[in-house]
Formats: sequence, C-alpha cells, structure tokens
Amino acid sequence: MRLDRFLSNLPCFSRQQVRLLLVERRVRVDGQCVSDPRVEVREFSRIEVDEQLLQAGRPLRYLMLHKPQGCVSATQDPQHPTVIELIDQPDTQDLHIAGRLDFNTTGLMLLTNDGLWSRRLTQPQTKLPKVYYVETEQEIGEHYIDKFRQGFYFAFEDLTTQPAELTLLGPRSARLSIVEGRYHQVKRMFGYFDNKVLRLHRERMGPLQLDPNLQPGQYRALYPEEIQAI
Repeated sequence: MRLDRFLSNLPCFSRQQVRLLLVERRVRVDGQCVSDPRVEVREFSRIEVDEQLLQAGRPLRYLMLHKPQGCVSATQDPQHPTVIELIDQPDTQDLHIAGRLDFNTTGLMLLTNDGLWSRRLTQPQTKLPKVYYVETEQEIGEHYIDKFRQGFYFAFEDLTTQPAELTLLGPRSARLSIVEGRYHQVKRMFGYFDNKVLRLHRERMGPLQLDPNLQPGQYRALYPEEIQAI
C-alpha cells in the first residue's frame, strides 16, 4: 500500500494532514525520513510520525481482553492502572486500543499493533454493532425501545444518534446494540430518561464475542478466523 494511503486510512490523520506531514518530512519508514507519498508500506514496515509509532515493524498481534472495572483505556496514566499494564507480553508500547471503554465499564476490549485492522473495526462507515449489557437505577420502560430506535439528539456534538436496538431483559436490565461510539453515549442515552446506568458491560464488537472463559483482567490472542472476520 502507498504511504499516503496508509496514513490517510488511520483515524488520526486527514488527507490534508498527511500531505503536510510528508512535506515537512515528519514521517519515518523503517527509520528513514520519507517525503514521497508513493513509498510502499508493507505488513512489517515500521511507520512513525514524530514520536508516535503507527506500525511497529514487528509481527502483528491481536489480543482480546476482558476489561475489569477501575482500569483506564489508555497506554499510560499517572493516577490509575491501564489496560496495557494487564498485558504480560514484551513490547506492549506497540499496542493500541481498538474501541475504548470508560473507567468503570467492563467487557470486550481489543488491542493490536495493526493500525489498518483497528481502523476497519472502529471507523463509523463500517457500522459494526457494539453490544452491551446494561443495568440501571430505575426501571426501563417499553417506551424506551422506540426512542432508542429513533435516536437521541446530542446538543454538544449537534447530531442525532444512529438507530439503536434495545432489548429488555428485566425491570432494570437490557441489552443494547449501537453502531457508534460517542462520548459516554450509552449513559447519555439513558440519561434522557433520568435513569442512571449502574453497570455497563460490552459483550460484542461486530462478529467478535467476548470469550466466556476469560475472567476480568485476562486476555488471549485472537484466532485467525476472528482476525479475518473484520
């Protein structure tokens, strides 16, 4: 793949930003500064922008983690433990998180050093469903279902959420499928009804289901068929 296409496929850069990065010679491929957008990027090429590592140049890794409560979805944090600290492997600094979870949200988290794979998993255009188990402070009424299907207007972003599927499991529990990942989206949706979310657990992202054998804090490598499913 051409270098400019590789960079513009990542969620952190627009095409205009990519052109500027190349002109300013801020991109390194296998340790060499590069300005030619036509340079070929291969599976094990090491790609860096400034001090940010985008592709490690090492064998690609794909991990499934059962995220516990009280853990930050970040590579570093001065105050709290991070999900990266749960990974007992070398070169964890090369991993990044594909689909973050809030501090007290539990469940399926995916970590990889493959930027293109995580892009396919998380970009809005793919509309991969993210399925959550939810418990709330107050009862969840049948009228919630239609509202979740219609969408919620978020004034801060000036947008209406995509249709979501809510399935009632009990008086105060439900399963929710959404195709977005807005800031505190699930909590804000239930907040429309002044109903506080007490527990939030991600069960699935697209075709990838949390392994029931993984206890909180445990992880495993993805199987080849799971990697290819994205």
